[in-house]
Amino acid sequence: MESLLGVVELVGLVVIGLATSFAMAQEGWKIAGLGEVSITDLLLMFLYLEILAMVVRYLRLGQLPVRFPLYIAMVSLARDLILRFNDATEFHLLALCAGIVMLACGVLILRYGQSRFPSEDDQEAGHAE
Repeated sequence: MESLLGVVELVGLVVIGLATSFAMAQEGWKIAGLGEVSITDLLLMFLYLEILAMVVRYLRLGQLPVRFPLYIAMVSLARDLILRFNDATEFHLLALCAGIVMLACGVLILRYGQSRFPSEDDQEAGHAE
């Protein structure tokens, strides 16, 4: 049963990696067709790279730091902030900024905790990221 779940997990990661690569290629094709690049396009490409980095790290080491999804969430909020800047209310903009700050504080707390109180898994991985 455990090996079946391992295979399902591997297939899922491969599907996520391929889908992300396809989405990244689509975005690149769109940018090439338009002949111009916006900051939101770059942030979207960065999101795709972070997802691929997450998949690769999980395939390589079999573990995933909680920070990776937090980074993705921060970039997503920043992208939303840029996209909706002209149409958003002050409360919406403030909420997005507060969300980014809270996520950044979470990353800082996790990094501090990891360096101050390293686990055996962290020492074996050599903090490779």
